[in-house]
Amino acid sequence: MRTALILLMLLGLASIPGSLIPQTRVDPNAVANWQAAHPDLTRIYTKLELFGVYGSAWFSAIYLLLMVSLIGCILPRIRVYWRAFGARPPRAPRNLLRLPASISTTTQLPAKAIADHAAQLLRRARYRVDVLEEADGGFAVTAQRGYLREAGNLMFHVSLLAVLVAFAAGDMFGYKGSVNIVTGQTFTNTREAYDDYAPGSLFSASRLAGFNLKLDDFKVDYLTSGPQLGQPTSFRADVTYATSGSSASTRAALEVNHPLSIDGTDIFLIGNGYAPEITVRDGHGKVVYSGPTVFLPTSSTYASWGVIKAPDASPTQLGFEGQFLPTYATAPGVGPYSAFPNALAPTLSLTAFTGDLGLGSGVPQSVYTLTKTHLTQVRTRAGKPLTLTLALGQTRTLPGGVGSIRFDGLRRYARLQIASSPASPLALAAVVLALLGLIGSLYVRPRRIWIRARTNADHTELEIAGLDQRDGPGRGIALTTALKDITSELTSDVAKASE
Repeated sequence: MRTALILLMLLGLASIPGSLIPQTRVDPNAVANWQAAHPDLTRIYTKLELFGVYGSAWFSAIYLLLMVSLIGCILPRIRVYWRAFGARPPRAPRNLLRLPASISTTTQLPAKAIADHAAQLLRRARYRVDVLEEADGGFAVTAQRGYLREAGNLMFHVSLLAVLVAFAAGDMFGYKGSVNIVTGQTFTNTREAYDDYAPGSLFSASRLAGFNLKLDDFKVDYLTSGPQLGQPTSFRADVTYATSGSSASTRAALEVNHPLSIDGTDIFLIGNGYAPEITVRDGHGKVVYSGPTVFLPTSSTYASWGVIKAPDASPTQLGFEGQFLPTYATAPGVGPYSAFPNALAPTLSLTAFTGDLGLGSGVPQSVYTLTKTHLTQVRTRAGKPLTLTLALGQTRTLPGGVGSIRFDGLRRYARLQIASSPASPLALAAVVLALLGLIGSLYVRPRRIWIRARTNADHTELEIAGLDQRDGPGRGIALTTALKDITSELTSDVAKASE
C-alpha cells in the first residue's frame, strides 16, 4: 500500500507538466506557437518528451508500476477479507471492564433472558451475533458489525485499477484529432481531413464514424466595459451534420464543455479565431491564391499570426507572413496591436517574400510557417523591409511588378477536437464505484460489542463493553453513550417481558 501511494503521488506530479506545457495530442497549434517563442527550451523539452507527457516512456513506466502495485496490494487483501467476511464475532474477553468503553450493573433478571433479548436487540441493529454459555453458568453475547467497511475499501482500489485500465484501453482503441473549420465550410470525417490526427495503437482509420459537419456560424460575446473589458462571456458554434447513409441533416450547437456526440464520436469546441479572405495575384495579374486563411491567435485580444503561400505565382513564387489585428491600433514604442478581440477595425500587417517556397523539396512543411531558406524579403525603394498594412477591402501592389495582395473579407473559424474513446463508459462506472467505495470506507463504523450476564447469589451481574475499530476523538464517548442506551433498553424490555 505504501508503494502504491508513493506511485500515485508520482503519477500526480508527472501530470503537472502536461497541464502547464502545450500537448501535441491536445493542441498542436499551441505547441507550434510555444516552440516558436522558446526555441532553446524546445530542444530540451523534446528530448524529455514534455510535449507528449501522457504517452512518454517515463509517464507510462509510472502508470504500469502503479497498476502492478495496485494488483499486488488488492489480491492478498481480497483473500484476507474473504476469510474475515464469513468469520463469527470474536469471543468475549475475560475482563470486559478493562476495555475503554464498558459498563457494569446488577439486575434481578435471569441471565438467560438477558442474553436472548440482547441477541435480538443487536440483530435488529444489524450486528452479527453469537450467544455462548460459559463454564461458570453465565451467558456471553458477542456481536460485530461494519464488515462492509473493508468491502468499500477494496471496491475503491479495484475501481481505481479499473479507471487506469479504462484510460489505457481508451488510448489504445480510440483516437483523437483536431481540425479548424471556417464558417461556411464542411468537414468530412476521414483521415485526410484532419489537421492533426493521433490514433491509438490498436485503432484503424477504417473505423472512423461516417459523418460530415458544416460550420454555419460562430458567435462570441465579449465584455464591452468594466475592469474585464474584452473578456469573452460565451462561445457558440452553430453546425449542421449528417451521418453516412442518411439524407437528413440535423442542426446542433457546440459550446465549451457541451460536446456533440455523433455515432460514438465526441466533438469538442476547443478554440476559435479569424480567417481573413485574401486574394493574391502574380506579376501577370493571374489569381494564384484566393480564399479564407486561418490565422492562429497569439494574445487575448486575438492578434493572430498567419502565412500565405502562392507557389504558382509567376515570374516568382510569393509568400507572406504577419499578423491579423481584429481592432487595429498603434502606440509609441509598441507598434501595431489589437485593442479589442472583436473585429471592429480588422487589419492585416504582412511582410512579403519572393523566391522558392521549398514546397517541391519533399520535406513536409506546416501551413502556419514559412520556410525562408531560399526566399528574399521584399524591400522598399529605400532598401527597408516592406510592411503591407491592409484594411478590409484594400489592395497593395508589390514593388517590381511581382504581384499584389487584397484583403477581401473576414470569416471566423472554430477549432474542433474530435475523439472516440470506447472505454469511456467503463471509466465513468469505475469512478462512480470508486466514490461509493470511498464513502463506505469512510462512514461505515466497524464496532464490536460484548455482553456478559452471570448469576451470582440473589442477583445477576451484567457487564457490557464495546470496541470501536475506528477510534478517534469523540468516538469513545459516542460508544459509551450507545452502551448505556443498550443497557437501559435491555433491562427495561426484559423486565416488562418477565411481568
